[in-house]
Amino acid sequence: MQKKIVLSDKEIPQFYYNLQADLPFSLDPPLHPGTRQPVSPEDLTAIFPRALIEQEMSGLREVPIPEDIRRVYAIYRPTPLIRATELEKALNTPARIYFKHEGASPVGSHKPNTAIAQAYYNKQEGTRRLVTETGAGQWGTALAFACRTFGMECKVYMVKVSFDQKPYRKILMQVYGAEVIASPSVFTKAGRAILEKDPNCPGSLGIAISEAVEEALGRTDTKYALGSVLNHVLMHQTVIGLETRIQLGLAGETADVIIGCHGGGSNFAGLAFPFIRDKINGAKIDIIAVEPESCPTLTQGKLEYDFGDTAGMTPLLKMYTLGHDFIPPSIHAGGLRYHGAAPLVSLLKEHGLIRAEAVSESSIFRSAVLFAQAEGYIPAPESAHAVDMAIREALKAREEAKEKVIVFNLSGHGLLDMQSYQAYLMGNVAEDASDDRNRSFGIAC
Repeated sequence: MQKKIVLSDKEIPQFYYNLQADLPFSLDPPLHPGTRQPVSPEDLTAIFPRALIEQEMSGLREVPIPEDIRRVYAIYRPTPLIRATELEKALNTPARIYFKHEGASPVGSHKPNTAIAQAYYNKQEGTRRLVTETGAGQWGTALAFACRTFGMECKVYMVKVSFDQKPYRKILMQVYGAEVIASPSVFTKAGRAILEKDPNCPGSLGIAISEAVEEALGRTDTKYALGSVLNHVLMHQTVIGLETRIQLGLAGETADVIIGCHGGGSNFAGLAFPFIRDKINGAKIDIIAVEPESCPTLTQGKLEYDFGDTAGMTPLLKMYTLGHDFIPPSIHAGGLRYHGAAPLVSLLKEHGLIRAEAVSESSIFRSAVLFAQAEGYIPAPESAHAVDMAIREALKAREEAKEKVIVFNLSGHGLLDMQSYQAYLMGNVAEDASDDRNRSFGIAC
């Protein structure tokens, strides 16, 4: 048995996989916020470079990855696929559990997979500055790193509750040279409007997106970069699943269950989309998106057209949504506090190719601590949602006495989230009375 399945630099994917080419149904087009008509490529040129607009609307199955992007990927890709043997023992399960370790990147998450690509394509078209939003700070950190790599300026509107909860992510962005602003802020019309209504607003990704888009529209040298939701972002992330399929083949395994945490959809799609193609072609795979109970977009949201931001400046997207003015509770998994799901992920759920589950904050931290004690890696609170569901599926396999192969995306490490773990260990995360796994399954953590 091989603990780690590691690929060589030559095996970094040469193409991004575009799931749209294999879908037996069509994606509803985004609508212009003013006319409510389908957007044209020209409508998007104010905030995105043409290369990314073409990828957003592409029907090609494989989109070539430029060598300059692959060269930067080689800093950390391919990432290892690791078998969680010690977790299997702790759970006494017949399941075989594997995790894709995206926390191996310089910034500690999967986010550079698209940040590097977006910075590259913007640089090619002469963009001098990129502006963005970030929740927990992983996306903002990745874009700051990518902008530094390609010699560009970077400005990040960071959701205020995470700005306060996660100071070291803010510092890491600043190390890479980015300017970091707590959102909502007084620097934009959208931010000032929110603060006028609620001076103590904790912020949301929707608000931070409004601020970033407003700034991009106001400057000719600046474009906007988004870390999730859009088609081209999800496509860039498919390097995760493409590598994983090869690694499972080398281990002689076929996945039965694929799991990713879900906020906007980027890391879930990155792992899942290459396996969706297999499912469309008849493979029996259970593919699960895991979200917080406090921000249950896929499990309780409505499938309808909605704005991607709070101020209503972005195109309307057909997606599962809790409403663009929804402000989630101040949970520790700041990267999952988004009101909408990626249109492609929403479409997959609508057609039954994936399912969604919502879990509590106490449950994800309990599972994260167990995982850390067994495997040594401390998950980011966002990634802990996938850890939690993998443990649930492994325990189900034990109950049913069935072997199965469970694969989840450890989308980021939690070494900059120690305040969140401290809150849990000190009993400052509310317990979920319905979660009795410790008693039922004898798990000690």
